[in-house]
Parts: sequence; C-alpha cells; structure tokens
Amino acid sequence: MNHFKGKQFQQDVIIVAVGYYLRYNLSYREVQEILYDRGINVSHTTIYRWVQEYGKRLYQIWKKKNKKSFYSWKMDETYIKIKGKRLVKQFDEPKVVVTDKAPSITSAFKKLKEYGFYQGTEHRTIKYLNNLIEQDHRPVKRRNKFYRSLRTASPTIKGMEMIRGIYKKNRRNGTLFGFSVSTEIKVLLGIPA
Repeated sequence: MNHFKGKQFQQDVIIVAVGYYLRYNLSYREVQEILYDRGINVSHTTIYRWVQEYGKRLYQIWKKKNKKSFYSWKMDETYIKIKGKRLVKQFDEPKVVVTDKAPSITSAFKKLKEYGFYQGTEHRTIKYLNNLIEQDHRPVKRRNKFYRSLRTASPTIKGMEMIRGIYKKNRRNGTLFGFSVSTEIKVLLGIPA
C-alpha cells in the first residue's frame, strides 16, 4: 500500500518531518526550520496536516503489530487539558490495570465498574510497579500548549505513544544504538530502508 500517493513531497521528507515532531519536543515551526536548513521548503501547516494524518495511521499499524503489549495497563492519575477540560480516551479493555495505592484511583476504578466499564479487568495496586508510568506524563504534558481540540490532540498523542513504544521496545531489546525515527517508521510502513 502506498501511504504517500498524491503527496507533493517525497515520502522521506514526510517521514522525517512527522518523526521529528512526534519524537522530540519540537513545534511545527521548528521542524519547518530544520527542513529548511536542509534545503526543503515546507509550511508548518503542512507538517501539522502530516502529523494529523500519519500519527493516527502509524499508531493503528503499530497497535495491530503489538497486540499483546496491551494486555496490562500501568496507570497513574493524570490529565491533559484541551480547552480547559480533561481528556479521557478509552481503548480496548485491558486484562489488568496496575496503579499505585492512591485512594482516588481505587475509588474511580470502583465507580467505573459500577457504570459497567472494565468488568473483565483486574485492578492491582502495587506501590512502585508503575514508577515508569510516572515519568511517561512528561512528554505529553510538555506539549499541552499545542492542543486546541480533541480532534487534533488524539492523533498527535497516538503518534507520540507509538514512537515512544518503539523506542522503549528497542531499549529493552538492547538495540537502541543507532535508533532512527525515520527508519522505524519505514519499517512500520513496510518501506525498504
């Protein structure tokens, strides 16, 4: 499948732009500047549209290839603001939810069960098991200023999570040396590197 059919720019330019935006704490204008320094003149609004399109698409491909990684969720209380409101997005129901021992989480989880959510999900409260998730909030919250609507936040966050998931998997497997966002996106899309 050609994911880049009809695009004005070559696939490598799109992959680099989307990869840089999703992997690093850069604004669309900063990615535009990086590309301009390499002789590619592309508007920041075009990069925005690419992130919206490919962030969601890449996440869907990645999620299909990594289904078993969604067996257990490690959760912590957090939120991001979108026009001043909390964002709650539910994916497929996990088998296990691991949280810290915060009473607010236990209470919220019980309420969700009362309303018919997470009926087949086991809730485990282990004090230090979710310490890694405590650190995971930072990249999303750092970009909080960029979210103007749920429609734009969702594909961006999905794309960021996909890139971070690939990065973490490579780190666990000891193959982090030479990590390239562009190469990983090409592999995901089935494009020869």
